[in-house]
Amino acid sequence: MDGQPLIRLQGISREYRMDAEVVRALRGVDLSIETNEMLAIMGSSGSGKSTLLNILGLLDVPTAGQYWLDGQDVAQLSQSALARVRGRRIGFVFQTFELLPRQTAIRNVELPLIYTGTPQRRQLAIEALERVGLADRMKHRPNEMSGGQRQRVAIARALVQHPAILLADEPTGNLDSRTSEEILDLFETLYGEGQTIVIVTHEAEIAQRCRRIVRLRDGQIESDQRHGDAGKRTAVAGAATGGGGG
Repeated sequence: MDGQPLIRLQGISREYRMDAEVVRALRGVDLSIETNEMLAIMGSSGSGKSTLLNILGLLDVPTAGQYWLDGQDVAQLSQSALARVRGRRIGFVFQTFELLPRQTAIRNVELPLIYTGTPQRRQLAIEALERVGLADRMKHRPNEMSGGQRQRVAIARALVQHPAILLADEPTGNLDSRTSEEILDLFETLYGEGQTIVIVTHEAEIAQRCRRIVRLRDGQIESDQRHGDAGKRTAVAGAATGGGGG
């Protein structure tokens, strides 16, 4: 419906019991994400950013609060319905790529389509690999590709079902600075095509490439800042001329 965010979190808390101690990973998080946003989630270790990503990706369940995806309260879904939504509506990109080493790029991209019983798998996988610039690497296995190419395969696999939202957990963590720039350029291209993207990162340079930065501290949102394309380019240019890579 018009005006309805793609994702809305209200009062999301997540507690874990570790022996006699209760760890409060998230403490009453309110967050809305619109369709076609490019958002970074930042925070130090233990801030709750990974827990938040897992909840957004329907990999974890909050202890309290509500999560609406496309206006639907996900708490009302059965486990099988949650799995279907997760498989079709959410794409995941991980720091470690998570590719099957013995399978070619095209077979790795086909994998989620096999799980969901999607027809025309080969054609969809080809289109996804072409979209990330790997038309000439479809028959290659992971050990025959660079780190950047492997991450592109992982992104193609995440995109193959045309998900509503792409969740990326430290997607450049295992890449050198030049390859990281290429992957971020690809994310920007996808954003320009209308994709909603959430990137968890601890690197300010990566966050500055996004249009919105949400910072977590001790399980709560410390700040939520938006900036336009011009501000982003200025910040990136300043980082490039000022040096000081991480």
